[in-house]
Amino acid sequence: MADAGSGSGGGGAYMKREADRDNTFKTFVWNSQTNQFMGRTGASWFKIGVFYIIFYMFLAGFFAVMMTVFYQTLDTNFLPKYTPGGGGSLLRNPAMGFRPLPRQENVESTLIWYKNGDNADIKHWVESLNKFIGPYEGTSEVTSGQHVTDCHEDKLPQENEVCRFEDKWLKGKCQKAESWGFNRESPCIILKLNKMIRWEPDVYTSHDELPSNMPQSLQNIIKDYNSTEGKIPKMIWVSCEGENPADQEYIGPITYYPWQGFPAYYFPYMNTPGYLSPIVAVQFERPMSNVLINIECRAWAKNIVHDRQNRLGLVHFELLKD
Repeated sequence: MADAGSGSGGGGAYMKREADRDNTFKTFVWNSQTNQFMGRTGASWFKIGVFYIIFYMFLAGFFAVMMTVFYQTLDTNFLPKYTPGGGGSLLRNPAMGFRPLPRQENVESTLIWYKNGDNADIKHWVESLNKFIGPYEGTSEVTSGQHVTDCHEDKLPQENEVCRFEDKWLKGKCQKAESWGFNRESPCIILKLNKMIRWEPDVYTSHDELPSNMPQSLQNIIKDYNSTEGKIPKMIWVSCEGENPADQEYIGPITYYPWQGFPAYYFPYMNTPGYLSPIVAVQFERPMSNVLINIECRAWAKNIVHDRQNRLGLVHFELLKD
């Protein structure tokens, strides 16, 4: 009997606690004695509501003012505030890139390694170059509303014009139809300068200005222009060599298309729609097989600095043909 009474008393106490809890919550939501809703009177809710309305209006206004000030600093032509030609920029030296790039699993590598005569193995390199050259096909059309025009030293592009560069200017085995020479033991590598807005090359105008560390073969080409035509083409010149004496022995003859450099009239780059960077296709005609060849290509102008450690004004890659 005592146990039954105890159990009944315990159940009643539990139900009483639950009822008190319900009453407490209901009182918190609405207290009819003090006319408070969730612990605040109507006047208190009004005051805090007005405070937060004014607070968030101030934040919204401050954000709008800051965005207005920020947009005043932007160029409507999508040009950065600091550029090489506009001052204030530390980026004053263009970098040079090469194609084709190694496979995705070796993305940090600079090794171009393929098996001669193995179409499956060279497929990656050929398709990579085909994809890269795609935008250069059919550039006689009007691109993005901007006129693509033919340029030369006496006919520079006008405002909102871009100079044409066509894939058909590439000759030799450096063509899509020739599989870029990879199936002929004469692989082609494409070089390009990275885009730098407002950067203009300070070109060599006399053979007396040529630096002493410029390869003698390139100096001879520039001097021939100077003697036969009376002037040197306004060009960012390009040279590719083996980095070491052994590499220079194994690299073999080299041919450049369509020029041994980038014509100066393609610069400066101004983010004009339809602009395509000029390219140089380098054909290695007879590189030694089964030998790793270290190659360095340099761009030459008076305002291009060469720095191997920081890869300024040059590009390095290795070529291995099995």
